[in-house]
Amino acid sequence: MNDELIGAIKDRLAVAGKVIIASHVRPDGDAIGSLLGLGLALQNAGKSVQMVLADGAPASFKYLSGSESIVTQPGGDHDTFITVDCADYKRTGKIFENFGQPDLNIDHHKTNENFGVLNLIEAEEVATAAILTKYLPEWGLPITQPVAAALLTGIITDTLGFRTSNTTPAALRQAAALMETGVDLSNIYMRSLVTKTFPAAKYWGAGLANLKQKNGIVWGTLTVEDRKAAGYGGNDDADLINLISAIDGNKVGMVFVEQGNQHVKISWRALAEGIDVSPIAKHFNGGGHAAAAGADIEGNLSDVQAEVLKVTREMLKL
Repeated sequence: MNDELIGAIKDRLAVAGKVIIASHVRPDGDAIGSLLGLGLALQNAGKSVQMVLADGAPASFKYLSGSESIVTQPGGDHDTFITVDCADYKRTGKIFENFGQPDLNIDHHKTNENFGVLNLIEAEEVATAAILTKYLPEWGLPITQPVAAALLTGIITDTLGFRTSNTTPAALRQAAALMETGVDLSNIYMRSLVTKTFPAAKYWGAGLANLKQKNGIVWGTLTVEDRKAAGYGGNDDADLINLISAIDGNKVGMVFVEQGNQHVKISWRALAEGIDVSPIAKHFNGGGHAAAAGADIEGNLSDVQAEVLKVTREMLKL
């Protein structure tokens, strides 16, 4: 990475006084971990920090220190605006529609659109939290135990517990260094990847009940009615995509989640060597990286599903 860029970011953060940090809608572990990791580190440096998520902090991550400070709307004035783990600006949500260009954009998605004044994009890193783990000390921001817990959450979740094909020795060394602050890796692993609520399990059941497989693609579908029947409070897939990705004999795993406003959220996972799902998501104005990507498409569920499956087969020649 360009030393000049890292130095410029350090200088920019040094003069920041009132900071707003945002991540993407329907936040995952890396969004939460990166937001909290950077936010808490800046607070420790004496900055005034607002950590903003349009959809709020998911219940499964509310055990992390600082999560109680996450708000759903920015308020008051600020002199620095930072986005983390966002491949494109619109992923921050409608609350930031007219907010202006971010001063700093930190991300690891290869489809990132470099929409910030300063753009720190390292697509080879396993998580945005891994980028922050590497550079926070260089920016004069020590990694305390609460910061480490947040960053480790991002690394663990985006690698599915160090199971994704892009997991590197460097990522494992980072995890070890974060653990040395006193963070309990096994607790974070269980809470972020394994433990599910009863409604989430019922919701999974609906998705698995209509599971389909064809031409190397395996996919599940979750409707608004499924969500209501299960009593599941989120508008995501409750990580069903990770379970579907474990089904043997396929090249791509997918989940379609009906949003109830004539939109459908799609998640792709590459299940075979040489498969890159990010161009498919990009085709539908989404984003991601080679192993995992997503998009939000306007339209009714059946039409969107037919079109997305067709394009996925065509682009991957399945």
